[in-house]
Amino acid sequence: MTDPLLSVRDLSVAFHQGGSTALAVEHISFDIAKGEVVALVGESGSGKSVTANSILKLLPYPAASHPSGEILFKGKDLLGVRPEELRQVRGNDITMIFQEPMTSLNPLHDIERQVSEILHLHQPVARGEARKRVIELLTQVGIREPEKRLGAYPHELSGGQRQRVMIAMALANRPELLIADEPTTALDVTVQAQILELLRKLKTDHGMSMLFITHDLGIVRKIADRVCVMTKGRIVETGPTAEIFANPQHAYTKHLLAAEPKGEPPLVDEAKPIIIETQDLKVWFPIKTGFLRRVTDHVKAVDGIDLKLKAGHTLGIVGESGSGKTTLGLALTRLISSKGRIAFVGSDIQGATFSTMRPLRRQMQIVFQDPYGSLSPRMSVGDIVGEGLGVHEPNISEAERDRMVAEALAETGLDPETRHRYPHEFSGGQRQRIAIARAMVLKPKFVMLDEPTSALDMSVQAQVVELLRELQAKHDLAYLFISHDLRVVRALANEIIVMRNGKVVEQGPSRELFSAPKEDYTKALLAAALNLEAVKTPTIHQ
Repeated sequence: MTDPLLSVRDLSVAFHQGGSTALAVEHISFDIAKGEVVALVGESGSGKSVTANSILKLLPYPAASHPSGEILFKGKDLLGVRPEELRQVRGNDITMIFQEPMTSLNPLHDIERQVSEILHLHQPVARGEARKRVIELLTQVGIREPEKRLGAYPHELSGGQRQRVMIAMALANRPELLIADEPTTALDVTVQAQILELLRKLKTDHGMSMLFITHDLGIVRKIADRVCVMTKGRIVETGPTAEIFANPQHAYTKHLLAAEPKGEPPLVDEAKPIIIETQDLKVWFPIKTGFLRRVTDHVKAVDGIDLKLKAGHTLGIVGESGSGKTTLGLALTRLISSKGRIAFVGSDIQGATFSTMRPLRRQMQIVFQDPYGSLSPRMSVGDIVGEGLGVHEPNISEAERDRMVAEALAETGLDPETRHRYPHEFSGGQRQRIAIARAMVLKPKFVMLDEPTSALDMSVQAQVVELLRELQAKHDLAYLFISHDLRVVRALANEIIVMRNGKVVEQGPSRELFSAPKEDYTKALLAAALNLEAVKTPTIHQ
């Protein structure tokens, strides 16, 4: 056997705060051979990213330390090298792709400058030669018309394009090892499939090794040669990917494999009343050009949508980023202006004034995608959940308000005693339960769920889906469930609308749409979500 390219031996990582020390990683070991893809799998907080950041010493030292272990890259211990030696390794021999490309790219620099910067840092290269190499890299990662993208800034690119730019930066100096830390978590399923296909191709073409970090075992099955399963800072199981999936040994591995949202939505009861209904709903944003800023065209974010949602039913809205899903939800809740009929519990609310809409607000609630960003860090959980009561039930006593908050927290699976704590003291799944409790405390009839599980681990996703089912059955809630994750949608939605470029591509009962999709775009979405190998990069709109 040849020596491994990377060898992590007995590695521990400790974090020090005040007088206390916490071990985030405890005595882990694994190897990566040349040309091999090793997946490090586990839920949030398992120590995956801490391990990856340790390889390039990206942790906040001296707050972080390594009580034991070594990280050998081509035989040299990276934990012991001088800073100038490590700088030669970073971005040259070993590169890293992070989870959220928008926060990893500099918003003040254009794409050409950001990609060429890594070239100039590690090799003497003329400006013209650097530009040629940047165009070559952008072409290699599938950016269309790269010459036109050189002057673009990160906010002008889609999520998939930004991630491709990050990959181009990582490949600039032809590294031997690529560390990919949750590179597809924030992406649509079709874009996710494209990125995985691209990484597979690059690995084959360049003989590059890869450490792939994820909590999604569905992705691991498609890209990894070997898997290391991690929980609570320890590697509990490791082996070839096929063996791990076919015959998992550790209880935690079995738990991860069984974590995908399961079950089917409740049977449709056609006798239930209609909660919300639209006819020819449109949201067009004007495009103004010229000195006089005249309207010359429109962005048709939502373009003629008809829908009907009954009590106790869930309508799933699926499609890629930019398809108009969230805009549709915001129009239904009258948070943005639109044209066309919107009827809520039988009343036309399209022309309703602010004061007319106010009493209806308690009956239509929203749960947002990011459970941390949607909760105020300065407010306690009790204040967050009870804030709506202060608006819609101003005359109730403080004791009654506190009772209702405690009841809502208990109903969503949280200890009512936690209402005195703050959002940063909770996990992602718990924060999303707080956001759901904030909606439920007002006893709504309609809840818009905007990607409520996309930022969560798969096992936590399954728990949140089960909670939403229970609340729907108990309160006869109507859900508008917006998501790009068709596995979650299949478990919750009675009916599905597939959107693209503001229009309905296909619409129908969930079971029919999953078993026999009619449109090519729907087939591509299903292939990307349920069988990633079925989707090839050129076939899907970027």
